[in-house]
Amino acid sequence: MLALRKARRKLRMGTICSPNPSGTKTSSEVCNADWMASLPPHLHNLPLSNLAIPGSHDSFSYWVDEKSPVGPDQTQAIKRLARISLVKKLMKKWSVTQNLTFREQLEAGIRYFDLRVSSKPGDADQEIYFIHGLFGIKVWDGLMEIDSFLTQHPREIVFLDFNHFYAMDEAHHKCLILRIQQAFGSKLCPTCSVESMTLKNLWEKKCQVLIFYHCPFYKQYPFLWPGKKIPAPWANTTSVHKLILFLETTLSERAPRGSFHVSQAILTPRVKTIARGLVGGLKNTLVHSKCWDSHGLSLLSQEES
Repeated sequence: MLALRKARRKLRMGTICSPNPSGTKTSSEVCNADWMASLPPHLHNLPLSNLAIPGSHDSFSYWVDEKSPVGPDQTQAIKRLARISLVKKLMKKWSVTQNLTFREQLEAGIRYFDLRVSSKPGDADQEIYFIHGLFGIKVWDGLMEIDSFLTQHPREIVFLDFNHFYAMDEAHHKCLILRIQQAFGSKLCPTCSVESMTLKNLWEKKCQVLIFYHCPFYKQYPFLWPGKKIPAPWANTTSVHKLILFLETTLSERAPRGSFHVSQAILTPRVKTIARGLVGGLKNTLVHSKCWDSHGLSLLSQEES
């Protein structure tokens, strides 16, 4: 839990970079965009599963299209209500959980991305989009934005967690996986022992991207990691106190070896939460009122101190 608090505090202060071997960096010298490259040598051989790695929740939802159809992740009742234009405007307030683009998140130090994807009704080209209630940008555009950053920062490693798929058949999955291959190519890290995943090892192989794919199709591709290798227990609460207790418990109960672990430090609105704060939206209801510094902070971590 201490690791979580430290990471949150460092993200707010802009000091996520660790000291380099030549000495401690001052705040003016800190560069979140290269914090992995700046880690001291004694951490280069440490398994990545032992590092606290900042991440974001619904990472793509800095923009959603209120003019698009309501996503297949919503109930039929919501879809019927959304025929009223005002409803989609309100949905947008509750669908957006980030205010930074992929590039801006990467530059801020985020390295774990929570991704939910879907086909769009009426699309004949099998294009895949990010989705959270409403459709976001095309997955291809997001992947290219991430790849561009990685090319410019060759020692930074990212975790892309594709954990929800909607309205996708086999052809859609093949299209998405092909897009992933085209975007990252040799940067993709093939599956292997989690304990062997160190910064030094990845730097030597010039691998920068770990893809987690929560769907049986992962078995057909050597660069797709199974979802079970990155469990992300969910508190499903609006209470900060309950959330902290949940995070402490799940961290203590996590598997000691063989997988990564995501601590979802997020508050989740319930139906009555949305009803009470309908116009205010997610940010004003669950962020400001709770003095919570981010609805969308995840922490990929096996660290306890």
